[in-house]
Order: sequence, then C-alpha cells, then structure tokens
Amino acid sequence: MEEVRVPLSAIKGRGTATRFAHRFERDLREGFDDGWERSEAEAAAIPRTEVTWENARSIIASNDSPDIQFGKSINPYRGCEHGCIYCYARPTHSYLNLSPGLDFETKIIAKRNGVALLREELARRAYRPELIAIGTATDCYQPVERELRLTRGLIEVLHETNHPFALVTKSSGVERDLDLIAPMAQKGLAAVYVTITTLNAELARTLEPRAAAPHRRLRMLRTLAEHGVPCGVSLAPQIPFLNDDMEQVLEAAWEAGAREAFYHVIRLPWEVAPLFRQWLETHYPQRAQRVMHRIQEMRGGKDYDSDFATRMKGSGTWAALLKQRFQKTAKRLGFNAKKVDFRTDLFRPPSPPGQGALF
Repeated sequence: MEEVRVPLSAIKGRGTATRFAHRFERDLREGFDDGWERSEAEAAAIPRTEVTWENARSIIASNDSPDIQFGKSINPYRGCEHGCIYCYARPTHSYLNLSPGLDFETKIIAKRNGVALLREELARRAYRPELIAIGTATDCYQPVERELRLTRGLIEVLHETNHPFALVTKSSGVERDLDLIAPMAQKGLAAVYVTITTLNAELARTLEPRAAAPHRRLRMLRTLAEHGVPCGVSLAPQIPFLNDDMEQVLEAAWEAGAREAFYHVIRLPWEVAPLFRQWLETHYPQRAQRVMHRIQEMRGGKDYDSDFATRMKGSGTWAALLKQRFQKTAKRLGFNAKKVDFRTDLFRPPSPPGQGALF
C-alpha cells in the first residue's frame, strides 16, 4: 500500500489535514494542479464533523490482552473529534473503509442502540458483574457527546444497576454527569482517569487539537476530587523530545487531587506511523528525525512492535529512563499507594424492558 501524497499543511482544529489511504484501499489518489484557483474561503474551510448512526450487535467488548488492566470495555463511538495525532485507534476506521487520517476525526460513528444493548446484556441470567472501562479506544466525552448523550445513557444504566465502571477522558464534559458518578463513587462503583499528556499548552493544541486545555484538565481533577470521586492521571503517551515534563504533570495532578497515575509510551500501529511522521514534519520539522529515531530505539528498530511484553512501555535505554523517572516521582508524591477497590456485590440486574418495579 502506498500513501496518498499531498502537500504538508495543517488545518486549524484538526490533528491531520490528510485523508490518508488505509491499508485495505486498492486505489491510489494523488493530488494535482488542474489549473483552477481556489478562493481563500475554500482553502481555509475546516471539514465539518459528520455523525453516522450505527446499530451495534453488542456493546460490551471482552479483552484478554495480558498488558491491559481491564477485561470488559464499552466504546459508544467509533472515531474521535479530539483529533489526537498519536491515537492508536485510528486504524480501526480502515475496517469501515474510511481513512485513519482526517476521516477518523470528522466521520464519527455513534452506536444508536448502545443503551438498550447494555440493559439487555446486564439482564442476562448468566451475566456476572466485573469492572467495565468506558472510553478506552475513543473518548466517551468527545464534543458530539454534548448533543448525543450516549455516554450519559450508559452511565444511567450502570447507576440503576449498581455496576462498577471506570472511564478515561480528556474532556471536561465528564463534569456534566457528576450527579450520577459522585453517588456511585461513594459506593465504590466509579472512578475517573484524566489524560494529561503535557502542561505545554502550545504542544497540546497541536497534539490533541480538540481536547480540553491542560489547565482545564487539572481543574477537572480538582472538581472530581472535591465531589469524592477517586481519580487518577494518565500520562499517555510519552513521546521522546516532545512532552518531556512528566515530573511537572505528576506534581500538578497530585496537587489537583489525583491519587493514581500511569503512563504508556507512544504506539504507532499501521497507518498511525506515517500520519505521525507527517505531523512531525508539519509542526516540528527540526526534530522530526530525532523523535522517530528515539521511538524506533524503544521498538527494536521499528516504528512499532505489538509484543505484549513491550508495546505499552517500550524497551531499551530510553524506555528504562522513562520508567525510572515515573517510578521515582510517583513514589515521592505518594501515587498508587492504594488502588480503588471496585465493588461487584451491589449489582442488581435491570428490569426487563417495559416492566416496572413492584417496590
């Protein structure tokens, strides 16, 4: 497969300007000058977000990867408006015959029947409750959630059934649902993890163009903690020579109320690697080669290695240094002294659709 060759440019508010060809595409499209001039308005036009409804066949996904800490997850959306250029979920759009590039952040698939499916799955006689992680592939509070409220609907079912869950987000939209999350947290049924990749606002704006600003994410942590919600901070991904403020992020997150922390190094599977290279050449051309060389050093000389033993933390000298920095700072501050103990004994199956409660 060859990549679509286009001039490097940036679209304000988007992670990539490229409708990058996915690995299943047979046709190669190449831009060319046809003699027609484009107006400034056309050239500056920002692609709008389009939402397509999907009737999913199931809503709870099972995971058996040994390097992931949860066994069940829910993602109400495919694609993500946040446009994080490093997102390892971008290649999933290829299975929909959509580009992992611009399509991933402008063509969002929403699971219309997600709430009904969750209720149905929790009501099965053989169902046994365990922690469900929400928003593990794409952010469950991305901008379209403000209108669609799919995540809100899922949490309402979990609230009704006393089912434990945890979610990861970069969006302040989570504060909207504190009326559900806070009471569940008091019962040992909920926790929230906020991703703060860097405190550098300029870097965050290009790296994660539609996610909340770093200072706003710290305020989210403070608000969650004030409402009694166990919260943590994700420092993922760590990118060599870009977000080098790990210690400062941990210190700020601790002060804001986070008590758990974790990190991953950048993962560049399939189409993410060439997309990330384009992004580097556009925004950080002077250090692009240096960044990629260091990433490859952590991946045994490749852009990416899917080995479960190393894919999250990498290998080699640089990966060992990151691990040491994280462990020393986390220990000094007091992170991860106590993990959230999620309860499953309070679970009660939902009532069948249309059947009211007797008491």
